[in-house]
Amino acid sequence: MDLTTFTERLLGRLPSRAAEMLFRNATRLPSIRRTLEAEYEAILASAPRAEPAADVPVFTELPETGSDPQLLEQHVADLAAAEAGAWQRGHASGAVYHGDDGHIDFLNRVVALQSQSNPLHTDIWPSAVKFEAEVVAMTKTMLHGTDDVVGNVTSGGTESIILAMKAYRDRSSVRRAEIVAPTSAHVAFDKAAQYLGMDLIRVPVGTDFTASVAAVRQAISRRTVVIVGSAPGFPHGVIDPIAELSELARQRSVGFHTDACLGAFVLPWAEQLGAPVAAFDFRLPGVTSMSADTHKYGYAAKGTSVVLYRGRDLRRYQYFTATDWPGGLYYSTTVSGSRSGALVAAAWAAMVSMGAAGYRAATRQILDVAQVIRRGIDDIPDLHVLGDPLWVVAFASDTVDVYEVMERMRQRGWSLNGLQRPPAVHIAVTLRHTAEGVADRFVSDLRAAAEEARSSGSASTGAAPLYGMAATFPARAAVRDMMERYVDRLYEP
Repeated sequence: MDLTTFTERLLGRLPSRAAEMLFRNATRLPSIRRTLEAEYEAILASAPRAEPAADVPVFTELPETGSDPQLLEQHVADLAAAEAGAWQRGHASGAVYHGDDGHIDFLNRVVALQSQSNPLHTDIWPSAVKFEAEVVAMTKTMLHGTDDVVGNVTSGGTESIILAMKAYRDRSSVRRAEIVAPTSAHVAFDKAAQYLGMDLIRVPVGTDFTASVAAVRQAISRRTVVIVGSAPGFPHGVIDPIAELSELARQRSVGFHTDACLGAFVLPWAEQLGAPVAAFDFRLPGVTSMSADTHKYGYAAKGTSVVLYRGRDLRRYQYFTATDWPGGLYYSTTVSGSRSGALVAAAWAAMVSMGAAGYRAATRQILDVAQVIRRGIDDIPDLHVLGDPLWVVAFASDTVDVYEVMERMRQRGWSLNGLQRPPAVHIAVTLRHTAEGVADRFVSDLRAAAEEARSSGSASTGAAPLYGMAATFPARAAVRDMMERYVDRLYEP
């Protein structure tokens, strides 16, 4: 009996919570456990491994004597060269957002100059404060923040979200505070809830994949401390009705967080270029915090984001301070204590070097290419675009296995994002896709991949079976088991 048959016979008609409980009990039976283990192994055997393409040494313990730095540098260079092809050709969804050799070299020089900088030690590196304060100031101005809007640089969008949720939790006197967010909101909110001991209330999205204001209104309770909206959401690239949601939050006297990790450095310029972008930022009085990733469409080096708050009082709940430690008075503005000042400097350098005109020009190119890709998908009989996206384009199918389409694209060198509920795939268009011929090549390969998927039938290769299981298996514990096993294998040397 395979896993699909097992699912249908034992769990398929049960509510999810009952299915979860029955699954846990059923897996205590040796015969069922053996069946699951065999299915796990079969799926994992076909899943792609993260194996370096270059032939370099493997170290599982420290060498007795240090290796030659020049040789080690060559190993790193060989790995980088082997991995550069796909993203340099524009074959990756998101991942590398600028990628021009000159831009990369410029940021690398800045990082090298600031490699020892640590914002924890402002007496040694006051420049770290300068860079961070100006990154925050430029970002808040772009997002229409007034003098009362403040913030910090973090290690990425996830940390920005965790810190914002901590601020709302700590500001309230609510026991087991709640976050209300649409199902499409980033999974970082789940992580924040788990880490912070909060409850995340997920509410449905509409047929256009944007948050349902009515569902959010119904979900608000006495324990709600913050409502979330995305601009845009990661899965489908559509913008939630931020004006209505934030006004609802304001009327209920709770916080509202706009997650603009993807959109903060695109939407302001898209609006200036005439794209249909409704207000999503601090122009709306109900918006009390935002997250904006400098290391995505801000074109900074990986490892920086900005979290913004309306008011210093709210930001102070983000901080950690210790007044009685024998090591002295201690404070930290972010989760990390020591941080890389070099990455903050690189974010500053990226923003100042791009300027408003640079971001505007980059956004124009991205929006134009995204429309080419969107029209191309619409012309493929087996595929259709979800929602009304600007540059993060998700597509699904009613006639072929879309995960098999994704796998066929992987075999052609494309790295795309698999989605679920509903099963879909998306491409986040970046400057790498604006190079000549990339969009046409994507559409041509996608058409061929869809035709092959129609011929091959159900998902059978690469990551397709893993996504297929995740989309259909009613007991999420089995999916978690599979994911954990997959991650374990990734980190085996």
